[in-house]
Amino acid sequence: MAIAVRGWSSLRTFLEMVKIEHSIFALPFAMIGMMWGANGWPGWPKFLWILVAMVSCRSSAMAFNRIHDRHIDALNDRTNMRALPAGTLLLSHAMAFFLVSVVIFLFSAYMLNMLAFALSPIALLVTLGYSTTKRYTPFCHFILGASLGIAPAAAWIASTGRLDLPIGPIFGAVMFWTAGFDIIYALQDVEFDKSQKLRSLPETAGVPRALLISRLCHCFAVSCLIWGGIWVGAGALFFVGVGVAALLLIYEQSLVKPNDLSRVNMAFFTLNGFVSIGVFVFALADMLVRK
Repeated sequence: MAIAVRGWSSLRTFLEMVKIEHSIFALPFAMIGMMWGANGWPGWPKFLWILVAMVSCRSSAMAFNRIHDRHIDALNDRTNMRALPAGTLLLSHAMAFFLVSVVIFLFSAYMLNMLAFALSPIALLVTLGYSTTKRYTPFCHFILGASLGIAPAAAWIASTGRLDLPIGPIFGAVMFWTAGFDIIYALQDVEFDKSQKLRSLPETAGVPRALLISRLCHCFAVSCLIWGGIWVGAGALFFVGVGVAALLLIYEQSLVKPNDLSRVNMAFFTLNGFVSIGVFVFALADMLVRK
C-alpha cells in the first residue's frame, strides 16, 4: 500500500479527492442564482460568503462520498487509484477534512442570513445523500442532480433572504442537466454496478433506455432554463446562451451511443463545463446590458 503523503503533495491529494475542478459544473449556475436573486451585484461580502458556502458544501459531499465508497472504489479498476483505496490519504485525514468542510459550510450559511442557515442542514443532507441512494434506487442520478440544483437556489436565498417561486425553474434546470450527464457517466460501470448490487439507470433499464432518459432530462433542462429566464425577465442575450447550451447538449448526446462509449469522458466533463460556463457568461452579459 502506498504511504500517505504530506505537505504540498497532500494538498493536491485533497483537491483530487474532492475533484475541485468539477466545481465548474454547479458554481456558474450558483452565480446566476445570486445575480438573479439580487437583480445585479450583491456586494463583495455576500459574494465571498456564497463562494465559501458553495465550495465547502461540495467539498464535504465529495469527501463523504469518497469515505463512504472507499471499499467499493477499491474493487473497481476505474476508481481503485483514488486516494483512499490507494492509501495515499489516511482515512482519519479525510474524516477531518469532511468535518472541517461541514463546519465552514454551516458558518458561512450563518453569515449570509438566517433563512440560509436554517435551510443549510437540508442542503447538506441532500448533498451527502447521493452516496447512500445509489445503493437502493436507480433514480440516484436525480438525487445528485438535486444536490447540484440546490446551488443556484441557495445562492438566490443567500442574496435575498427569501424563498421565492422563481427558484423552482433554476433548481429544475440544474437537476435535470446533472441527472442527464450523470446517467452518461454511469454507462462506464454497468457490469461493475451489477456485480456489487449498486443501482443506476443504465444498470436497471439497460444502456439504450438509459440514454433515452438522459436525452429527455436534457430536454427538460433546456425547457426549465427558458422558463426561468422568462420568469425573471431575462433579456435576449440569456436566451442566446440557452440556445448555445442546447446545441452543446445535442452534441454531447451524439458522442455516446449504446455500442460506443469511448467518448464518455469528453461528454461528461469537457462539454458540460462549456455548458455551465457558457450559460453563465451569457447571463452575465445580459445582466450587464440590461443594467
